[in-house]
Amino acid sequence: MSAFAIEHRAALGDKSALISTGLTLRALPEGHVLHLLSASADGDVSGTISPLLGCDTLAKRSVSPGQWFVVGDEPLSRAALADIAQKIKPYAEIVDQSHGRVRIAISGPKATSVLAKGTAADLALDVFPVGHATTALIGHIAAHITRVSEDGFELMVLRGFAESLWDELAELSAEFR
Repeated sequence: MSAFAIEHRAALGDKSALISTGLTLRALPEGHVLHLLSASADGDVSGTISPLLGCDTLAKRSVSPGQWFVVGDEPLSRAALADIAQKIKPYAEIVDQSHGRVRIAISGPKATSVLAKGTAADLALDVFPVGHATTALIGHIAAHITRVSEDGFELMVLRGFAESLWDELAELSAEFR
């Protein structure tokens, strides 16, 4: 056992929410991010996983065929993580990404316009409806983008890029503040 205590510091702990009439940018709580990898390449187990985990549709984000992120605002204990792993063992494996990924919310009538400045992904509501997710570059940073409401998105990025993405989004949204 180490004599040094581990101190958790939020990656965006010193960043205050940016709020204007058309846009809100805020750091989300660093709760949990679980990467689920399907044990079956043949079938879609997505519909099976949600009820097993007791999570709503928006807590599970598609990554690629047979892969999802399950996110939440509360950290999970080792016991809770082990319980989740046991529940879904026949269908998928879990890789805990909670300490390696940071989530940022951007919402408001101007959110899509801000993101359009930084990414080539078409995020128009009729093409990218609520619940859809993709991975795309925002500027030079790879981010997982999920539409969580008609005018809201959640961006997930590797922890080491969180502050750079925040600064990029702040710059892209300057005209709306």
